[in-house]
Amino acid sequence: MRIAMWSGPRNLSTAMMYSFGNRPDTAVWDEPFYAAYLQATGISHPLRAEILAAGEPDPSRVATRCLGPIPAGKPVFYQKHMTHHMLPNFPLSWLKDVTNIFLIRRPDRVIASYHAKRENPTLDDIGFRQQAEIFQALRTQNPVVIDSDDILNAPEQALRALCHAINLPFSPAMLHWPKGGHASDGPWAKHWYGSVRRSTGFAKGVSAPPKLTDEGKALRDQAQPFYEQLAPYRLKPGP
Repeated sequence: MRIAMWSGPRNLSTAMMYSFGNRPDTAVWDEPFYAAYLQATGISHPLRAEILAAGEPDPSRVATRCLGPIPAGKPVFYQKHMTHHMLPNFPLSWLKDVTNIFLIRRPDRVIASYHAKRENPTLDDIGFRQQAEIFQALRTQNPVVIDSDDILNAPEQALRALCHAINLPFSPAMLHWPKGGHASDGPWAKHWYGSVRRSTGFAKGVSAPPKLTDEGKALRDQAQPFYEQLAPYRLKPGP
């Protein structure tokens, strides 16, 4: 099984990669298209040179590897994809051959978390528009949607529902992981993954709504309609 987990940044995406990465049957790949995105856009991101040196800059080759042999011969290949990395000319035909899941999060939470790491994000930086576009392109495949708030409120119930939805047996190993990060972390981890690398499991519950600047509120208002396109499809955690 090959799982493509689609989200923007600061969506609980790294914790979910650690969760699946702690399964004994699963190999994980951290943001496969990041180097190709940086190469194509020329955009300045933290640790840009290291990311380009470590990654594959050709998106077609990345797509081929997404469908290629699973590392370590494991039966499950979990791929953590950032929706904003998928530029209009990047291949998407390979998505028909993977299990697609969309990890969503309220825009205000994403924007507050992103701003703490990189100032002045734009709508293109946080991936909501691209996530909605990819989701709509896959609607006939009935892709799975899961909300990060539901995971944080009830991790085991949410992960059991997710595994059931994709016909993957639930593993209790998904609820915890070793402190210190994962061997598959990309070179950007030292900038972005500080808190989750110090964690050993999902945070407890959902915090109060964050306070945003006027610029953050304007960005939230741009992103909210894209979030609302996917929110009605989210899995409902079981008892």
